Amino acid sequence: MAAAEPMVSGMAGRYATALFDLANEGNAIDAVAADLERFDALIAESSDLNRMVRSPVFSADEQLAALAAVLERAGIGGLTAKFLKLITSNRRLFAVRDMVRAYRKLVAAHKGEATADVTVAEALKDEHLGALRSALKSVSGKDVDLNVKVDPTIIGGLVVKLGSRMVDTSLRTKLNAIRHAMKEAR
Repeated sequence: MAAAEPMVSGMAGRYATALFDLANEGNAIDAVAADLERFDALIAESSDLNRMVRSPVFSADEQLAALAAVLERAGIGGLTAKFLKLITSNRRLFAVRDMVRAYRKLVAAHKGEATADVTVAEALKDEHLGALRSALKSVSGKDVDLNVKVDPTIIGGLVVKLGSRMVDTSLRTKLNAIRHAMKEAR
């Protein structure tokens, strides 16, 4: 099923698709997703782990040794651990975060969900997130998972990207439009 999905491409997409197919065969889609999310969070939290993952200076053997210790400590095993060790041996560990994103997309498509990237000026309260989620569900007809990013430079409003559609109601964009209109009027 995942191979027919055109939404992931490139090297990271091929690896994620292969992992998804194996996880689907073993009824382990959610378990693998949880392990990948945990590993991705570890990379985001640790600058040392991020450096080890991304740097070509470390040999595959050094990366494998460090990865094995990290996986054991994090309690990540099974198919996910085998996958991470394989991409390390193949010198593809630098792209693991892209692979995690691609896997997330495959899982969402499999479950009939959509993911919306939302940029806001300040963190939203739970009731606002719920209202946004239900509004996007009514537009897309699917359950919507929100990927919220806080960016104070948009000043106010929000930017929502759902699939190929994007709505920008940020104050920064409106001010830029006014500035541009005023330059045109001169």
